[in-house]
Amino acid sequence: MLRDQHLVQVHVLLNFLLILIVIAPTFGGHHEFRIKEATISEIRNAFQHEKLTSRQLVKFYLHEISKLNPLLRGVIEVNPDALRQADKADRERKSMRGGCSSELHHLHGIPILLKDNIATKDKMNTTAGSLALLRSIVPRDAGVVKKLRKAGAIILGKASLSEWAHFRSFAAPGGWNARAGQGKNPYVLSAYPCGSSSGSAISVAANLATVTLGTETDGSIFCPSSSNSVVGIKPTVGLTSRSGVIPVSPRQDTVGTVADAVYVLDTIVGFDKRDGVATRVASKFIPKGGYLQFLKPDGLKGKRLGILRHPFFKPRSNSIATLR
Repeated sequence: MLRDQHLVQVHVLLNFLLILIVIAPTFGGHHEFRIKEATISEIRNAFQHEKLTSRQLVKFYLHEISKLNPLLRGVIEVNPDALRQADKADRERKSMRGGCSSELHHLHGIPILLKDNIATKDKMNTTAGSLALLRSIVPRDAGVVKKLRKAGAIILGKASLSEWAHFRSFAAPGGWNARAGQGKNPYVLSAYPCGSSSGSAISVAANLATVTLGTETDGSIFCPSSSNSVVGIKPTVGLTSRSGVIPVSPRQDTVGTVADAVYVLDTIVGFDKRDGVATRVASKFIPKGGYLQFLKPDGLKGKRLGILRHPFFKPRSNSIATLR
């Protein structure tokens, strides 16, 4: 009888341990890592715990681009050296394993798409979506690209845009350019994707890149970010360098970020002698310690939010009017 009682106790204990094994991930907050919708913070954590490599990350995005971009037209071209850059990032991370790999820059090994009016001195074109600049040669990387490379970011490719940042023609549809065609909103294909940083917003919304860079002269980050349901930041003019960016207006042009915006913003802000007048003034107002310190989960607690009931401008297409 004692033996039977002992067996029952063992059986109960085993069942209890099995339950703990099943529910422990829930209570511990652990879950299987998925690249889709992953934030920079989550990707960095996966890097540090050897659940992910930059090569795997880049290959995932290249696969998604090959699968979805023929429909969405959010990417103009991919960087033929993206995998090589990923391998370099993996080697650097591996060499620091067990040491200070957590001290690598936030963007180290992170793939980024750049709007196609931001110059890169590599095998890619910089055309603002125009056939007129195809195979032209830029003298150097744009100022913001230099900062991204220094941080160890991977330049994944060039994002589509409204041609010439929507200054080819005011009658041209937002998100269209001669090189890529018409960009599509990944949530509602018939909806207006807006521009001119259309591809930057489309690509993030469709998980074609972790983050992207866009530019704004007059609504070119705000509008596509809103239309494609992603976060965009249009920095104060001069906070980020316009050096190497195909210009529209020196008084209004600025380079900004789409998705996980604060990590990228902290990386690309600051003085650049090639855009000295604007960046010298604005750089004085960059907070010590950067902008990440102000990113708080409860940052909106107690705040009052305004809702615009009557838009200032009429919708440009019937599809938007229908959605509303």
